[in-house]
Amino acid sequence: MSEKKDDEEKKDERCFPVESKNKEGSICVVEERCKGCEFCIQFCPVGALETSDDVTEKGYRPPEVTGDCILCGKCEKICPEFSIYLKEKDEDEERGDWI
Repeated sequence: MSEKKDDEEKKDERCFPVESKNKEGSICVVEERCKGCEFCIQFCPVGALETSDDVTEKGYRPPEVTGDCILCGKCEKICPEFSIYLKEKDEDEERGDWI
């Protein structure tokens, strides 16, 4: 039964693939948790996040990655609702052709 719960949680989450100079991974937003405070957008050092046009069931507009994210993790650290996080690709996983 826990698999079903995991699937339900994943459909409320949007992940944006990111390839920076030294890292590869994803920025994931758990839209159900986001309260639209925009701290992640304001504190992003490279301006990689913007407010989405999508609206959650609660009426909030979560962030989306629109620029060149460097996977620094500041958005993850500043989020008071823990609704945004990084998923870095493991070293064992194959990296993109860009290397």
